[in-house]
Amino acid sequence: MTGADPLPPLRTRLRSLRPAAFGADPDGARMERIRRSPNFADGVFQNPVGARTRPSGSTLEFAKVYFRKEERARRAPVGTVPVHATTYADLAEPPATGLRLTWMGHSSVLAEIDGRRVLFDPVWGERCSPFAFAGPKRLHPVPLPLAALGPVDAVVISHDHYDHLDLPTVKALAGTDTVFAVPLGVGAHLERWGVSADRLRELDWNETTKIAGIGLTATPARHFCGRGLRNQQHTLWASWAVAGPEHRIYHSGDTGYFPGFEDIGAEHGPFDATMIQIGAYSEYWPDIHMTPAEGMRAHLDLQGGEPLGAMLPIHWATFNLAPHPWAEPGEGTLAAAQDAGARVALPRPGEPFEPTAHSLPSEPWWRAVAPQPLEYRPAGAARITDLSADPGRAPADAAAEADHAEVAPTA
Repeated sequence: MTGADPLPPLRTRLRSLRPAAFGADPDGARMERIRRSPNFADGVFQNPVGARTRPSGSTLEFAKVYFRKEERARRAPVGTVPVHATTYADLAEPPATGLRLTWMGHSSVLAEIDGRRVLFDPVWGERCSPFAFAGPKRLHPVPLPLAALGPVDAVVISHDHYDHLDLPTVKALAGTDTVFAVPLGVGAHLERWGVSADRLRELDWNETTKIAGIGLTATPARHFCGRGLRNQQHTLWASWAVAGPEHRIYHSGDTGYFPGFEDIGAEHGPFDATMIQIGAYSEYWPDIHMTPAEGMRAHLDLQGGEPLGAMLPIHWATFNLAPHPWAEPGEGTLAAAQDAGARVALPRPGEPFEPTAHSLPSEPWWRAVAPQPLEYRPAGAARITDLSADPGRAPADAAAEADHAEVAPTA
């Protein structure tokens, strides 16, 4: 550069200083496509039903609850979480029924469906945070190293929050041949981290792509997005319906309850298995995460109101992201399944199971390491049908994101 050369624009210079974990903002042709989306209005992506994306109530009151010593003690296991010991050997044999799910913890699930392998929301990092020294830390190890997982045909990402889109995991997968299916705008992050554009399938809601003969459809969800200090709401969030020649499965990502589950089920179901978010809920953010009671209601809606298929509860037990007790999502899901007469799978992290087999893992394994007393407070049961009021669609900023614990302090 000579003395006469102009400096790059300030925005470009600031972007070059941004930590890699923050990802990248969509621009160029990607941003033009976002602006054409029917789900993008007033400069941001919109939810299918109005949702408060900032924590409601008093921040001070929330902080008191979140950091109270006795409450913190209940939000973590009191012993070693029993991770399944033989995951690698179990996965070496093909599923007898053609469909097998292996919950790796939180929302990470390996689905083996009709001879193909789909990996949902893989997070192998130690913290779901942009920083190696702060943020929610794992409460149990991953069941097996990422490299031991073997070839994966497709990696599916639900949205760009740190507990679903993990920089070290994506960088490791970038060196493989796998194809990434992501919601609109999320591809900008992946390209910055080394995933080539020809291995990206970036979808708006209700768009479908075929990967290795498997259909993957981005379906609506009620949530929000953002990784950086300035959350522009320019990346979409999604749930996913996956259809093979013989089987169909559904992954909720993160979502609040909304009537659209019925439409998703009617269009893409019934499902042999659903993977439903039932953890990290709170009265402080009732519109963007489901309680176990709401998760079971969503499962039933997806199945046409009938207790069909198997439900796998996800988004719990691995990271401390909300004020509720650590074991409460497990207890709540068990209670909701019993009330509905639904089949629910309760595997330990890393324990493969076949949803269409006669028996499912059913032992409440968390009780051996759960803080006492065990309880479930069905706080969301009364609100799941109250969607008449529009609580607003204000985009969340990084402070709000931290407040509702997507990047909450480590307990």
